[in-house]
Amino acid sequence: MSKIKGKRETSSSKVSISDRHAKNGVSATASTESLGGSWKSKFPIWPEWNEADINKEKWDSSKSEDGKPSKGSTANVHPFFEDPEGKVPLPMVLRVHSWKRPNEFITNTKMPSVIENQSTFDLLSPNEHLMCSELIRWIISEIYILWAHSKSMSPEQCTWKPWEHIYSLCKVIKGHVPLYNNYGKYVVKLYWMGCWRRVTVDDSMPFDESNKLLLPASTCPSELWPMLLAKALIKLANTNPLSETSGEVGEFTFIPALTGWVPEISPVKSTGLDKTWDFLRDTILTYSYPDESAAESRPPTAASSVLKDCGLNEANSQGKLPDNLVCAGFYPFSTQKMSSEFGQMAKSSAVLRQYGLSLMYSHVVLLTRTRDCPLEPPPKPPPVPRWKLIRPRKEIVISDEPQQFSLSEPELFIEVASLFLQFGIKSSPLPEMHRRQGQSAQGRRSYEAPLVSIAESEEAGCRGKGPELYATECSTNSLNNTAKTEVIAEHKNKDNEDISNARLRSAKEQPRTSQEPCAPVKPVLHETWVELEDFASCFQNLIVFHKPQIYPHHFHTCHFLTSVLPKSFLQSESCAAAGPECVDVRGIHYLCMDNLQSSQIFISLSALLLWTNSAEGRKGAHFSAAVLMVQPYSWKNLQCKLPILTIKTSCTKAAKLHLPPGRHVLRIYTTSALGYSIRLFSETPFVIGDEDAIMSKMTKSSLHFTALASSILMAFSKVVASFCDVDECPAARRALLKTYCPQNVNAMKNWELCMVFNSAVYNMFSEALGRRLTADEQLALQALTLDTSFLANEPQSDRGLLSTSLKNWRDREPAEEEEKAAAIIQAGVKGHLTRKIFKAAKPGTPENARAAQILSDMWPKVESDAEKHTARLLRYIIENSGKDAELYPCQKDNWANISYADYSTQIQDTSSSWFIVFREVFLVSNEILLVPKVSSQLSSCVLHVINNDTGEELNTVFNNVVPYVYHPNQLGYTFLAEAVSESSTTNPTWRMRLIGSNESLPKPANEKSVNKFTLKDFKDYYIPNKYNIICRHIVEVTTNVLSTIQFETSKSDVMIRVSILDHEKDVTSRTGMGHVMIPVFFFLANVDEKNQDKPGGPKQRHQVDNVQPPTETTSHKYVVQAEVLYEGWDLDESQLDFVHTLQDLEKSDLRVNPSADTPTPLTEQPKPETPKPKERGKGKGSSKIQEPTIDQSKAHWTLRLVTDKAEDMKVRKDTERRDEIKALKRAWETAEPGRAAKALQLRLKFLKQFKENTENTENKDPAASKSNEKVSSSSSPFVPMDFTPFIRQEKDEPSLYSAQIEELQMSECMEKIQSYRLVRENVLELRKKEEIHREKLKIHQRDMYDNMQANLWVSRRKLMEVSAVYNVSTALDKEELEKQAVVEDEQNASSQQPAKPAKNTGKKK
Repeated sequence: MSKIKGKRETSSSKVSISDRHAKNGVSATASTESLGGSWKSKFPIWPEWNEADINKEKWDSSKSEDGKPSKGSTANVHPFFEDPEGKVPLPMVLRVHSWKRPNEFITNTKMPSVIENQSTFDLLSPNEHLMCSELIRWIISEIYILWAHSKSMSPEQCTWKPWEHIYSLCKVIKGHVPLYNNYGKYVVKLYWMGCWRRVTVDDSMPFDESNKLLLPASTCPSELWPMLLAKALIKLANTNPLSETSGEVGEFTFIPALTGWVPEISPVKSTGLDKTWDFLRDTILTYSYPDESAAESRPPTAASSVLKDCGLNEANSQGKLPDNLVCAGFYPFSTQKMSSEFGQMAKSSAVLRQYGLSLMYSHVVLLTRTRDCPLEPPPKPPPVPRWKLIRPRKEIVISDEPQQFSLSEPELFIEVASLFLQFGIKSSPLPEMHRRQGQSAQGRRSYEAPLVSIAESEEAGCRGKGPELYATECSTNSLNNTAKTEVIAEHKNKDNEDISNARLRSAKEQPRTSQEPCAPVKPVLHETWVELEDFASCFQNLIVFHKPQIYPHHFHTCHFLTSVLPKSFLQSESCAAAGPECVDVRGIHYLCMDNLQSSQIFISLSALLLWTNSAEGRKGAHFSAAVLMVQPYSWKNLQCKLPILTIKTSCTKAAKLHLPPGRHVLRIYTTSALGYSIRLFSETPFVIGDEDAIMSKMTKSSLHFTALASSILMAFSKVVASFCDVDECPAARRALLKTYCPQNVNAMKNWELCMVFNSAVYNMFSEALGRRLTADEQLALQALTLDTSFLANEPQSDRGLLSTSLKNWRDREPAEEEEKAAAIIQAGVKGHLTRKIFKAAKPGTPENARAAQILSDMWPKVESDAEKHTARLLRYIIENSGKDAELYPCQKDNWANISYADYSTQIQDTSSSWFIVFREVFLVSNEILLVPKVSSQLSSCVLHVINNDTGEELNTVFNNVVPYVYHPNQLGYTFLAEAVSESSTTNPTWRMRLIGSNESLPKPANEKSVNKFTLKDFKDYYIPNKYNIICRHIVEVTTNVLSTIQFETSKSDVMIRVSILDHEKDVTSRTGMGHVMIPVFFFLANVDEKNQDKPGGPKQRHQVDNVQPPTETTSHKYVVQAEVLYEGWDLDESQLDFVHTLQDLEKSDLRVNPSADTPTPLTEQPKPETPKPKERGKGKGSSKIQEPTIDQSKAHWTLRLVTDKAEDMKVRKDTERRDEIKALKRAWETAEPGRAAKALQLRLKFLKQFKENTENTENKDPAASKSNEKVSSSSSPFVPMDFTPFIRQEKDEPSLYSAQIEELQMSECMEKIQSYRLVRENVLELRKKEEIHREKLKIHQRDMYDNMQANLWVSRRKLMEVSAVYNVSTALDKEELEKQAVVEDEQNASSQQPAKPAKNTGKKK
């Protein structure tokens, strides 16, 4: 609609795109199912479709939601509806000048309407000025493709109509017709992000400076549905971020928004044309020659007429109509691409022009048919008389040249239906390449489109001018060019005339009546055949639209960002997407598929990367595409496998995943900037969800396993049923053998497999009966399976009796006669039992009838729970046939089979900074691959697994215990979980899931798990000493106690070691930095009997390597000791002063009767009394203990012991040394009362005299006193010096230094000196020997070198002599040969000389 009379420029409202947020607030409607409250208030996500809301929609501002007029003042009622999201931004090539309402630009006699002509429409001829926009071309093309597809699927009644997506003043019913709304409010139903959504638009339309409408319009001037629908579609397209090379559309397609179908986009490559051809031949229709007899008898149907009107010929098509819609797309030339792609672009442009398409008008085309034969059938051969068919003569070609058979290449063509065929292209003479192709294949030349070309000046002019001039020139050039289109054909037969070109000319030459009432128009989809080799050059992508509704199994999930964003981030023109202020939306889903046949599943990903209404924001946005990865997953392995499918998209894309037969577990990992939607659909059942939903399925057997087990059961039941039948029993046995024995097994393996199967049958019947088989039952089973290995299946009770009866024969060697007798007895017994088995297996005998009766009594027990017993039978065969043997296909599914058990606990008290969450000992009965997995709200929770027999802890990777094969042991494995309290979590939960490879999971040693523990907490200040010992605590237990020890320092980078000593011997120790934990340690109580292991109880030892010898009385004295390594705990000055104060307080504590005159330290500090442990757990409420406060700024440490038996453990500080010193001083005081007071007085007297002497020296030397005046005045009062480093270490008991001690010390010194001298002499002697050895080695090497040189010269001389002799002999031989040659020449010369005189004599005569 390019020209409109009656312009009203005064009423046009010029609205700036950048000011739309200032005028209109952004609505905050969102789906309550998929969006959170924070999302609702920040993002105008379109709500999901709800028919009830549409029926109650408020279409006019003067009416309420129920349609009744609202009461009150109408002064504030706005005359027109304004879109709350603002004006819709258009592409950059369409510059908006003004916005108008329908009553402003529709000036004819008719009132505006949404739809007028419901039979057909034309969106091409009135919108030629918009074809410069790639976005508009794709919208119009995809609308026409859907219209043609819907007509082809249901010719009687079109199932899809574009105007049915629009709702206004109508109810949601089938076949509704939207009405024109004066208020200007319309609702469009579109599919977006996984569901149908409601998009609200107004009827304000954009116009350019020439007063041309910038949205698609139909030939009916008063129709509004193309504009409204395009406006809503552009809104959806604006959510797709664009790059510099993606154009105006990028990966976005409009068919999914109109139908809900899923697009599968795959690139078209020249290297994979065979696969492309096979896919298209199987997907779309195939061209075939019409059957003349059938065509004459079959009347024309309505479907054929409708397809003919739509431009899709079905007359010569073979096969049923396709379920999927197949399209192809090509994209415009971009200057931002690499220079290496310019040549490919030029080739693509040239090939497109050959088929009537232009790279300047890129769009999507519909693929309708494939053809592998000429368009015209070959002429029929002339009729041959019947008498010539009796003995037809063979045609023989006689030629002396080899015959060459020319193999003609097959003609492979694809029919393309396009809306813009021959649009804006000038015709040109037929190029040489196309002429050659037309001559090579008959029929191909007549149906192809006329060849066209674009002048270089025209392309340059189009690119150099502005968008408005470019649009007007495109429209005028297209009209002129179509009028000058000429059809050039090489053959002038009327039968070979190009039908599509004639239709194109008729469509282009008809006059356009934009202002006249709309008349029925024909669709303008035109077809042309494109050769397969040129298909890859023309089109870049193959787009297949799948219909999810035709698949029986579906899944859909949708997630959006729920974090609160700042207002400035929303109101800015930049995209609200992948930036530092946002966090990506991530999701993990697990998929399980189990099928006996190969299966396919379609996975679709829809991404939301930005939310903006400006084209500048879409172009300038820096985004990362949404990614969906599908990779095989197993809970029994922490290693991630490579993904088998990866989807990267910025809008919507689907991919097909092919899976072989069997069970598959896949993990789907998805990430996107603002949100994503996943859709899965398949013809095969599948299960998708979180871990709990999938793991419950993995505990069951796979379909392959169940099918094989049921087939074995059926075959075995036939053998049991035909056990007494002579004819059917052998056939049933052979069928059973074929069922459980694979065909590719050799004879030896087959025999071993039969033995395993027999054992499995015995095991199955024993489990079914719940007891051991009797002798008669075992004989019946041996007769059934023809198993003569009776000794291997003998009852264990008989073996025990036999072993006890032959106990006296073990230690003696049998005689020769005894061995012969034993062999004879064994042969006789074996023969007797074998004959007995074969008699029972032979039908008609009494033994056979008795065995059949026993089997009939046993078989109902198996059939009562057939699924369980057959699964046990097959699993027994697989487990006992060898680990490396893969006999059945179901064994490949074992990697996904799991069994699991959950252990959870509720964390009640988290007041302590560190605590134990879970601790339990598990006993392993069978070898099993086990993976513990912890899920908790506490991020700092760590799991430890310790082998109690060896004391070793299993390896961890990123705080996760690695998969490990657990072997049965005596003490079991301890699972311990520790955590650090977090203030952000309230009443956190904890769960551990043990995932195993089979059903025999470890079981807890205690029936009732202990979740409450007692924590003994000790804190104190750190006082350095020369032994680097931080603390020592004595542990006393009355019974065996399992405990966990944790030690922590205030400085996190200190290397410390915590050891547990027993009688000062190191039992176990751990090293760490700032934090050390001994997860498990058994404190053993003192016993008065020999250490013997109780049955079923823990072994009375710490480690395997530390086994205590059995004694009558075993005592333990445990000490927990912590020490600093490498003297790494450095203290600053304030901490050192505090430490000195604590040391002085310790010294004052050691005094027996401290006097009141004792000098007090400068700063008062708390007395370092032994802190009492603070117990938490069961005894918390019984007594309240005041814990001494610790200054956190000082160097301190914390020791924690966790146990479940608080009453059986006592922990106290190790004060033995201090107690000994105090006892010694008390003994001195008792022996000599008042000794401590006298010593104190003497000490003070000495200090007083020392002070007086220093004062006298200062008075005698006034100059020195003056120089030291400032120092003395500023110095503090006299502080006694610490002489402890200079005092020798005292012994435990005081002794008098005597001559004997002196002699003993001298003797020790002499012994040390003598030992040093001996060592020194030995070292010197050893060095002399080494020096002599080196000298001898040098002499030996020199002699060896000389010998080698001499031998070399000797061998060289011999070689020279031999060569000289050889040369002489060869020279002599040569001379002799020369002499012989000379002699022979002389003889020959002499023999020839007499003939010459004869001739001379003749002449003389």
